[in-house]
Amino acid sequence: MRTNLIAMLAAGAFAMSHGAALAQIKLGVAGPMTGASAAFGAQLKNGAEQAVADINAAGGILGQQIVISSGDDVGDPKQGVSVANKFVGDGVKWVVGHFNSGVTMPASEVYAENGMLMISPSATNPKITERGLWNVFRTCGRDDQQGVVASGHIAKTFKGKVIVVVHDKTTYGQGLAEETRKGLHAAGIKEVLYEGVNTGEKDFSALVSKIKSAKADLLYWGGLHTELGLIVRQMRDQGLTTVAMGADGITSDEYAVIGGPGTEGTLMTFPPDPRKRPVAAEVVKRFEAKGINPEAYTLYSYAAVQIMKQAAEQAKSLDPKKIAAAMHSGMTFKTVLGDMSYDKKGDRTNLDYTVYTWKKGADGKISYVEN
Repeated sequence: MRTNLIAMLAAGAFAMSHGAALAQIKLGVAGPMTGASAAFGAQLKNGAEQAVADINAAGGILGQQIVISSGDDVGDPKQGVSVANKFVGDGVKWVVGHFNSGVTMPASEVYAENGMLMISPSATNPKITERGLWNVFRTCGRDDQQGVVASGHIAKTFKGKVIVVVHDKTTYGQGLAEETRKGLHAAGIKEVLYEGVNTGEKDFSALVSKIKSAKADLLYWGGLHTELGLIVRQMRDQGLTTVAMGADGITSDEYAVIGGPGTEGTLMTFPPDPRKRPVAAEVVKRFEAKGINPEAYTLYSYAAVQIMKQAAEQAKSLDPKKIAAAMHSGMTFKTVLGDMSYDKKGDRTNLDYTVYTWKKGADGKISYVEN
């Protein structure tokens, strides 16, 4: 009898612990954790991890704790699919990521087929939400929105000047360049050079020679910070004073480290700095206490987890499809980015882009400052 009782208690304990494990919410955060864009992967990871820590400390979601795991896609579409499939095998149901648009699109299809919800903090290509997938959302804006602001600023500030447009041939970079170019053409401005370069290149002497020959006043860049930093450094080495302009893909202080003093004066489009929002003040302090600067997409990643929590509570369910339905309903979410809601595509209904300038601060460090 005693033996049977012990066995029953042991079995009960196992069932309870096993049930608790099954009840945990498995959340994956995916992005380039290594490679040239690792700074952005760190932003996504830092944001998601802090949000999970804060939510778990407050009791979790519907009484369940969140367990987070990360996947390194190295900014490569094929690796992104591998990460997505690994998440499927691990039982992940919610995903924050990916960073790059070209990685997000194929990975999102894996998630859709396997009943998984995803929110990208940073993938801005319009096609991401134009495919009719039930599970795809983002906390950032779109390149067609960003291109309007960029081209408008160029048309106003560089009227009559020589413009060149260069991109990195990626889904994000080329898409952004095309949207900005479209806006320039609508304003009656025709670039003198439109060219693509390869990501990972180090020597841009041929491109710099073309920019020099064109006597360009402005270089508009569609791509990430690493390549633009190298291009700017090499332009300055050749004595060019051409102003560089990028977008959200250069929102890392690493840009100034790579590009050197010549990055001062660079223009950039990005939404109003979320670190300055009163609703984010306490969260920003928690990051800073850990020695983390929650720049660029860090708070966009944090907000993604906040939205998942509020949508799950609205749906009274942890089921990704029910959560997605709540998000598509037009409900308002309270986040570190301010109040947010979604349209039927999974795009934010309220987002503004503005122009920043990279300037040297009192500490001698060059960083982006809102105009």
